[in-house]
Amino acid sequence: MPKLYYTPPEQEMFEEVKKWSIDLWQKRYPDDEHPFYAKDKIDRIKDLRNVEDNFMYIIAMFDAENQGFLAMNLMPDTRQAIHDRIIDGGGTDYVFNPDNK
Repeated sequence: MPKLYYTPPEQEMFEEVKKWSIDLWQKRYPDDEHPFYAKDKIDRIKDLRNVEDNFMYIIAMFDAENQGFLAMNLMPDTRQAIHDRIIDGGGTDYVFNPDNK
């Protein structure tokens, strides 16, 4: 059973993912074109705390294309933390791996 996947990251990493996720939804899905889409996503995470797998819950809310956009904005250490958790959960990851430019 994966353990790292359910282990919260450093608080700064969690806050970074929340910030960039909210920013991405607001920019890519403006209300005038996608009514309520971004608001629904943001409402789901705005009050999340850095416990259990909430870090990865946020990541899982994005499709592969948007995960790529998110990864471009994250610090290498945060990308590594996500990558390690994906691998620990049995997944394959090329998007968040900081070694892949």
